Amino acid sequence: MATTTWVLDPTHSEVQFKVKHLVISTVTGSFKQFEGQAVTNGEGFENAQVRFTAKIDSIDTNQEQRDEHLKGADFFDAATYPELTVVSTSFVKTGDDEFKLTADVTLHGVTKSVVFDVEYGGEAGDFYGNHKAGFDVTGKISRKDFGLTWSGVTEAGSIVVSDDVKLSASLQFAKQAEAVAV
Repeated sequence: MATTTWVLDPTHSEVQFKVKHLVISTVTGSFKQFEGQAVTNGEGFENAQVRFTAKIDSIDTNQEQRDEHLKGADFFDAATYPELTVVSTSFVKTGDDEFKLTADVTLHGVTKSVVFDVEYGGEAGDFYGNHKAGFDVTGKISRKDFGLTWSGVTEAGSIVVSDDVKLSASLQFAKQAEAVAV
């Protein structure tokens, strides 16, 4: 059976996270440097093997002081744990264009199994003859499960940062040459 490798196109992809601040508003951040691939067997993406890596030092919340705090020892400790990795353990089709991705997520030196919802956007050719496939991925983690336990409480008793972190990614992959198993 032929295997196909699909390489993540960072120019046409984005990876974001959202966390509640003071329990009243949401702060959105993104990772600006990341890479990934999906390896498929035969037609379609069911049972694809997916691997993704984001550079912690590329965090961007549109506020430099907050970004530096997030990269520091109170949160991600980018100097010690420079990457977030996602390695699939299953990729199961659940509907026409829907999948469940179960993956081992490693963040801050801790690995946990996380389930993501994946919406397949389809495939198309670009202006340069490349064959592309698009996906929207969503999920949620508990930051404390990954050892990100920094917490603050305001004088009025409000929690500064919520435990739940919503993850979302819009990803475009470029098809590489197929390899035929001998």
